[in-house]
Amino acid sequence: MSAHGPMPRSSWIFPALAVLLFLIVTATGYGFTLSAGGGLFAIVLLVILFGTVFAAVHHSEVIAERIGEPYGTLLLTLAVTIIEVALITTIMLGDKPAPELARDTVFAVVMIVCNGLVGLCVFIGGLRYREQGFQVSGANVYLSVLIALATITLIMPNYTLTTPGPIYSTIQLGFVDLVTIVLYGVFLYTQIVLHKDYFVHERAEGGGGAAHLSGRMLALSIALLLISLLAVVLLAKKFSLVVDAVAAKIGAPPAFAGLLVALLILMPEGVSAIAAARKNDLQKSINLALGSSLATIGLTFPAVGLATYVLDQPLVLGLNPANTALLFLTFLLSMLTFGTGRTNVLFGLVHMVVFAVYVFMVFVP
Repeated sequence: MSAHGPMPRSSWIFPALAVLLFLIVTATGYGFTLSAGGGLFAIVLLVILFGTVFAAVHHSEVIAERIGEPYGTLLLTLAVTIIEVALITTIMLGDKPAPELARDTVFAVVMIVCNGLVGLCVFIGGLRYREQGFQVSGANVYLSVLIALATITLIMPNYTLTTPGPIYSTIQLGFVDLVTIVLYGVFLYTQIVLHKDYFVHERAEGGGGAAHLSGRMLALSIALLLISLLAVVLLAKKFSLVVDAVAAKIGAPPAFAGLLVALLILMPEGVSAIAAARKNDLQKSINLALGSSLATIGLTFPAVGLATYVLDQPLVLGLNPANTALLFLTFLLSMLTFGTGRTNVLFGLVHMVVFAVYVFMVFVP
């Protein structure tokens, strides 16, 4: 869905259908199972849920182009993060507790974004323009914060001594939540106030279609964005039941749920990032991709940590050795890819190969 031109019908139809579906399910007390027509319900739910997520991102883009960069990208990232927190916490605290889901989803987001999405954007841009440029200073800011937060949240829990296993103690989790929020807050201050120019490339195209948006249409987009986000949160519980049922049906490994949630929440941002790369605006692709992975750790991790603490639920965080190696490899490649300010198809292909290895290892660990 484009942010330009008249508002597409799907941008309000899907949120309305999501709210209607929730009301019907609540009123009838429907309990999902794959048998007895559950398969049809699962398809309907997924179509409506995906459509509503895309609608939320469309309205975010409309508002974003009105307020300009880097605020626009930040708004889009925050909208997706709200959806992510709702899905993760609902599934983690569902009928079948999944204490590893937050870890698996955060790791999946980093792998999808830093390898799959970045690789595809760089590859497509390289095929079309041979080379594309971006702000090295902005990419370095993203990577420095992302590497620090990923190490603290996904690797350090394996080596602490207060509690055994890949978990933090209560006081450790509280401290890590605090420093994570502080570091992400300082990053936002850097992005929005101190160094806005780091995140806008000189060849980036300026927004024009939404700049002339009327106040009435802007207010409508804001209202529909809030409704879309609320609808996704309301349907998160039923989505968690579908994920559990499908995983059990196909005998999928535990990390499959995290991968599925990550793909759902990143798909709209991924479409926007790829479209920007095709328009020779790799800077926007980088802002969307690295910004979403940074927000996942900087905002989702503290929110999930707080929820598990309040509800007295376990939260497993540390990665296994194989995934730790993939994480280190991803960050090393990212530093090389974003180190010169120019990209080509080979950089993109290498990232996509690493992403393919990650997906393969999910199903064949």
